[in-house]
Amino acid sequence: MRDYESLNMHQTVSETDRFTEDRYRQFYHFFPKHTHTVLDIGCNTGRGGKVLKALDHSLTIYGLDAVENRLERLPKEIYQHRIHGLSTAIHSDDCNFDVVVAGEFIEHLYPIDINQTLCEVFRVLKIGGRFLLTTPNPRDMKRKRRKESILGGAHLSQHFHDILKIQLMMTGFSRVKVYGSGKVSRYLGYRFPFLSLYGSYLAIADKF
Repeated sequence: MRDYESLNMHQTVSETDRFTEDRYRQFYHFFPKHTHTVLDIGCNTGRGGKVLKALDHSLTIYGLDAVENRLERLPKEIYQHRIHGLSTAIHSDDCNFDVVVAGEFIEHLYPIDINQTLCEVFRVLKIGGRFLLTTPNPRDMKRKRRKESILGGAHLSQHFHDILKIQLMMTGFSRVKVYGSGKVSRYLGYRFPFLSLYGSYLAIADKF
């Protein structure tokens, strides 16, 4: 846990990301009906949870983060439960959540921890539950033109949408879909056919 905590506590830009609120509104758009319990993986200081709670006051939101200082700053009226730990070993019973969200999180994992994280998310989701995640798009045209890499700093892995889709299905998820996300989605929406125009993408997977 120390490695992940120290790596991420120094990436303060994640606490001020201007797209966070839009990202969680996008998540909420895809929540199944009658969603009650939500696990927010990589919850940071809770700005995303505030959006979800404003959209549905009945939600019970759990926040998981490796950085204890951020968990301590979570608003208690938004996050009823705080989990200090890693996504590779989620402190939760099986089949506990209707929805798991992970906004710009999976790229913060070492490649060796990806499959274990997907397995843990699958385990803690209820049957009929949904996993929603966003991650930077390695095929982003703008990033390629600038010759910029996703990797570096707290970004320890990168995820091509077609490969991640297969990984999700191999874990047991079904009805896996991918849409555009990131700031460009404010103008193009999330269904524009050319994913390379989006800086991030949204993957949706069901446990069913």
